[in-house]
Amino acid sequence: MALFWLSRTTRSRYLKPSLSCLSLIGNNEPTIFIPQLHPIVTPNHRHLNTCTQLHQWSPDFKEKFRFISVARFCISPEGIAKNEEKERNNSNRHNIGSSWIDLYLPRQARPYAKLARLDKPIGTWLLAWPCMWSITLAACPGHLPDLKMLTLFGCGALLLRGAGCTVNDLLDRDIDTMVERTKLRPVASGLLTPFQGLCFLGFQLLLGLGILLQLNNYSRILGASSLLLVFSYPLMKRFTFWPQAYLGLTFNWGALLGWAAVRGNLDPAVVLPLYISGVFWTLVYDTIYAHQDKEDDLKVGVKSTALRFGDSTKEWISGFGIACISSLGLCGYNADIGWPYYAFLTAASGQLGWQIWTINLSSRADCNRKFQLKFNEDSRSTGKIEFAEVFGAADFSNG
Repeated sequence: MALFWLSRTTRSRYLKPSLSCLSLIGNNEPTIFIPQLHPIVTPNHRHLNTCTQLHQWSPDFKEKFRFISVARFCISPEGIAKNEEKERNNSNRHNIGSSWIDLYLPRQARPYAKLARLDKPIGTWLLAWPCMWSITLAACPGHLPDLKMLTLFGCGALLLRGAGCTVNDLLDRDIDTMVERTKLRPVASGLLTPFQGLCFLGFQLLLGLGILLQLNNYSRILGASSLLLVFSYPLMKRFTFWPQAYLGLTFNWGALLGWAAVRGNLDPAVVLPLYISGVFWTLVYDTIYAHQDKEDDLKVGVKSTALRFGDSTKEWISGFGIACISSLGLCGYNADIGWPYYAFLTAASGQLGWQIWTINLSSRADCNRKFQLKFNEDSRSTGKIEFAEVFGAADFSNG
């Protein structure tokens, strides 16, 4: 007598595990198993799937064969729907968690790249734009901005933003573990130790120093002074409801530094309105961003303008938006810029107003959508970034 296993003879998408039957088969007559599924509707409208087997056997079947087990499953339509939704959620979670970092970088480098938020470049753009605006304003009339300066400040924005993210994650690692959006960050999740984070911070600052040394002495002092803001910003949410204002002072420092790198000095009539406009702009977008985390912030005990303003947020950020556009208008007037500047400024104010008018502050998804950077087709085709399209948002940690 031989022993045969017949398993996985049939598989339905919603039947897990599949049918598994064990039989002892004699030498005289073969046994054929034909699994069949028969849906039966019970009084409570649940579908009962049964598995039956058709046998061909000899008259002495009962003596030579012994049936071991037959699997039976009961599946409801509600269960099928839940399984499908679970599969979709798992698929979405997998897609969201993957980025070019996971696809192309070596495994050892991935946590450091995520610590610097290299897969979320919007923070770098928003740190670089005030620098680019300032460098462009400082260019001689009729001339293009200094390409070398634009490149240096672009690289510097990437490094400084990464250093700011590293400082933020090191200081907030205990808080990040309690916030849904941040609990998977490299330091909070344990992918990197605090010591590894500190070493990476030193590496970024060393590269940043190499860029700073290529500027004039006035710019070196001005640039080094910004580090005080960079290192202290992550602590502000513990002490004040206005960390977004402090972020504005930090994130828009390039409005001062870019002009100084080109001219070797500061023109307060031009750069101060530009700097102030950036601070108000940051208050708009980072308050919107903070509404994503307001429930978690209340739970862990940290502060933000989203909690400070509450239901009055739209009124507050509308005021900040008006102050931002007004300061930009004053900057253009003092710099004696022509009418195209004001045409683009009008378009920018319209786009900013649309964001404030349509934002649903109780929806995390909508807050994040308004927060995102948008390029229009004309900007892609011409290689220019229109000021009207840059009212997205980011902070050092961004996402």
